[in-house]
Amino acid sequence: MREPRREQDDRRRGDDADGQETAMRACELHAVIVPWKPSRPAHNCVPTSTLTSVIEVTLVPWGSGDRPLLEKLLGDPAMTEHLGGPETAEQIAARQRRYEQMNPDTGRVFKVVDDDSGEAAGSVLYWEREWRGQQVWEIGWSVLPAFQGRGIAGAATAKAIDAARADGGHRFLHAFPSVANGPSNALCRKLGFALVEERDFEYPKGHFMRCNDWRLDLFG
Repeated sequence: MREPRREQDDRRRGDDADGQETAMRACELHAVIVPWKPSRPAHNCVPTSTLTSVIEVTLVPWGSGDRPLLEKLLGDPAMTEHLGGPETAEQIAARQRRYEQMNPDTGRVFKVVDDDSGEAAGSVLYWEREWRGQQVWEIGWSVLPAFQGRGIAGAATAKAIDAARADGGHRFLHAFPSVANGPSNALCRKLGFALVEERDFEYPKGHFMRCNDWRLDLFG
């Protein structure tokens, strides 16, 4: 049953106080594969999944056993270079709980599995947020160093975009990578996002970062 809107709004405000989940940009959805089919592409729209068809990955909903992966993604200084530094053990534990409890109506979190090796390669997620007076999706991704440079981030993000499109609800999907994160900005461009502007974000609290606002029209 979908939660009453007021309860959803209250919960989102609580999530915003924890950082609005922007920690996973640079980035990046328990135990079964989500059986969605990509929605019919709009006129003049190239399905994002065709852009990375050579790489095979599987998106598995985030589960209780995925905390070790989260620790590798967010507890490593190198992995969080563009995110203001690694999270503490307490912050990672709190994030793990939020991921496990995320309401599918307001977002999804996936573990990215490399089909060739069968190993967990990273994460990708999208969630609902308010942006410039309207409700939109925000997306983030992260891939472990051993799997970087192989197109896994692009393949996984393309599948997550297809999932967000199939879920409906919001027309626009945004990504906010740091302006210094070349690979993530290049991926946004490759997947058809339009660059809107540069903006300053405070994340984590007390740390300001300059980010690009990339927007994808899911139904345009």
